[in-house]
Amino acid sequence: MTTDPAAPPLPRPRGPLSAAVISRLREGRGRLPSDDEIRRADPYGADPQTALYVLYELHYRGFDGVDDDLEWEPELLAVRRPLEETFLAALRADVPTTGLAAALSALLTEPSADDGTDVSRHLHHRGGLGQLREYAALRSLYHLKEADPHAWALPRLRGQAKAGLAAIEFDEFGAGRAEDIHARLFAGLMTDLGLETRYGHYVDLAPAAALTTVNLMSLLGLHRSLRGALVGHFATVEITSPPGARRLAEAMRRTGAGPAAEHFYAEHVLADAVHEQVVRREVIGGLLRDEPALEADVAFGIHATGHVEDRLARHLLTAWRAGRSALREPLPPAARPRHDSSGPSPASRSSSSAS
Repeated sequence: MTTDPAAPPLPRPRGPLSAAVISRLREGRGRLPSDDEIRRADPYGADPQTALYVLYELHYRGFDGVDDDLEWEPELLAVRRPLEETFLAALRADVPTTGLAAALSALLTEPSADDGTDVSRHLHHRGGLGQLREYAALRSLYHLKEADPHAWALPRLRGQAKAGLAAIEFDEFGAGRAEDIHARLFAGLMTDLGLETRYGHYVDLAPAAALTTVNLMSLLGLHRSLRGALVGHFATVEITSPPGARRLAEAMRRTGAGPAAEHFYAEHVLADAVHEQVVRREVIGGLLRDEPALEADVAFGIHATGHVEDRLARHLLTAWRAGRSALREPLPPAARPRHDSSGPSPASRSSSSAS
């Protein structure tokens, strides 16, 4: 069994595929789904994405009560393979195929006005504490392990690409200071918002579109053959972060979320502005000097990241504009906002500010 005291419990299943995988992990027996059953499922659906998320988490913290040795159990890997193949095939079919120069140019172009599809702009202008809490709960599935998936690229790169990536990861992991690890900074943000900071706590509330954003980076990180696409994912995160982080920091300030909530995004405005230059010139540039054949893979990683993020944005904004929760179940209200106790509750702010 895992000895990590921070290991989360297994999530709830969302269909026969995830139920079979979770049952095998919990009980050590039971029939696993066949290739045909997996390939008939919607690759973006909640059931296969939950199964994939559970299998990937065996490579991170694992689960309470689950044997660590199951990380490399052959029958579970045999289930993971068709889950990954159908997900990857759907992504390749659904994303555009442009050259790398065009893909990078699109990342560097900040829209001049709110076109109604940008979550950070919505939260900046109209989001209340309730919507910020939902957004943070969903993003916690990644941010509480921030930078971990990209670290898998390090042994697969060399020269300037490795050095550039290592320099950025060093910052993400606190530059040698445990209190500055970005995952720990995000936990502080969650505390300010009255959220539970335990790793993986909100997975059962996450819609399928949120799971795909987390599963994509694990998929790319765990396969050496996809190292170019992982660099594309990394570039997308670092290049697009500063404008969105600036808007989210201002949203936290406007709503009185708290100093730690504001600081997390303010930190990313400063850090990622520097990282953007390093990732383009050193990580991508260094990788393509060493392996020019990976240029199309880097572009695919950029486009795939944009695709899953756009799907999540549509889900969030559709729900919020309709005045309802974007989660599978609404969050319980914070017992008491830490830094704005004189105002209305987070729930009432959310309902009054939904667009």
